[in-house]
Amino acid sequence: MAVGNRALAGLRRSSIWPYLQLLRPPNLLTAAADILAGYAAAGLPDIRALPWLLLATIGLYGGGVALNDVCDAKVDARERPERPIPSGRVGRRGAALLGMALLAAGIGAAGQARPVSGALALGIAAAAVLYNAWGKRHPILGPLNMGACRGLNLLLGVSAAPALLRERYYLALIPVLYIAAITAVGAGEVHGGKRGTGGVALGLLGVVGIGLLALTWRSGWEWLARLPFLALFVWRVVPPFWRAYREPQPGPIRGAVQAGVLSLIVLDAAIAAGYAGPLYGLIVLALLIPAAPLARWFAVT
Repeated sequence: MAVGNRALAGLRRSSIWPYLQLLRPPNLLTAAADILAGYAAAGLPDIRALPWLLLATIGLYGGGVALNDVCDAKVDARERPERPIPSGRVGRRGAALLGMALLAAGIGAAGQARPVSGALALGIAAAAVLYNAWGKRHPILGPLNMGACRGLNLLLGVSAAPALLRERYYLALIPVLYIAAITAVGAGEVHGGKRGTGGVALGLLGVVGIGLLALTWRSGWEWLARLPFLALFVWRVVPPFWRAYREPQPGPIRGAVQAGVLSLIVLDAAIAAGYAGPLYGLIVLALLIPAAPLARWFAVT
């Protein structure tokens, strides 16, 4: 741990640090968890596709969040001046070029896995650009737009076995609803939110939990494999979301958003465990080990 802290401290003094802040490293791990969960739902097919899909999601997510900060530069200058672009540590043009290059790299990497993966990656990139340019300003369509990015990302993992996309398409609904809940609550990170929004988010979390249970109705083994991960998921997300509902102020809301984003890994582990067993679920869950400390160094929103 001390060695890791020294390495991060060294990075903070380097010119690469603001670009890492732009890309939100802990969030990249949650995107990788989506791929691993989708890959499990695909039946763990030919592993040669998996590295390409993991590279693709890193490019797509990194490009999406970089362009997010480009589009938010004027707002961040007022509300979050410490961020890389408004602080002047990263130029807006340079961030835009980086974001577009990463999106293109993500699409290209996905295409190396499967042609349909490349098409899905193109859809993810388009959804990310739509959200950054327009969707985030819409109180209802914005959260659904962001959720669609994550739902498609999960299906990107399933695309390792293209024939199963027609059978497993419904899995995308789980991250769509979950991310919609996080995005809706996250709108109050700076100025505070509304209890009504928090109530809607709690309702969406309930639907997500029911959805995870519904995935297991056909097999007792799937239920047993998924249950511990589902319990951990509920333990991690419900208390902070309840606090954000009871006290819709910036502090509790930020806590709920951070817990929600990192718990995407737990959600993906629950999905994966039902299809590939608890050991595979633990492999996905292990992404929390680096993600949690990284979230203390880098913002997740």
